[in-house]
Amino acid sequence: MTRQCSGITRSGGRCTHTAKGPSGFCHLHDPARASERSRSASRAGKSTGGREIRDLKKRISEVVEAVLEGSQDRGRAAVAIQGLTALRSVLELERKVREGDELEARIEELEQTREGGKRWEA
Repeated sequence: MTRQCSGITRSGGRCTHTAKGPSGFCHLHDPARASERSRSASRAGKSTGGREIRDLKKRISEVVEAVLEGSQDRGRAAVAIQGLTALRSVLELERKVREGDELEARIEELEQTREGGKRWEA
């Protein structure tokens, strides 16, 4: 039988997630996972991807608007868009590398520790 989490949400209501393990809490409310949640929130707060994407969208919109207004030469605008497209590709590559690095670190952590402190065998 599944149990409902004993945690209380920010709005003051009872959490609707399923409790995992003997703690009676879901992964979002389990006190034993507080440091893990803190690390995740810290990584999310350091992310620059959202700001860079917004900046890129703004710059593309400015170029398009200038062309439509007639204040920007279409040839120069085409070259600018090509440059911005290259920048977008670099941002995507950076994101993939960062994700790969994070996954590698998580895998290494899992391989180093397991139940009883014994190392996993490959």
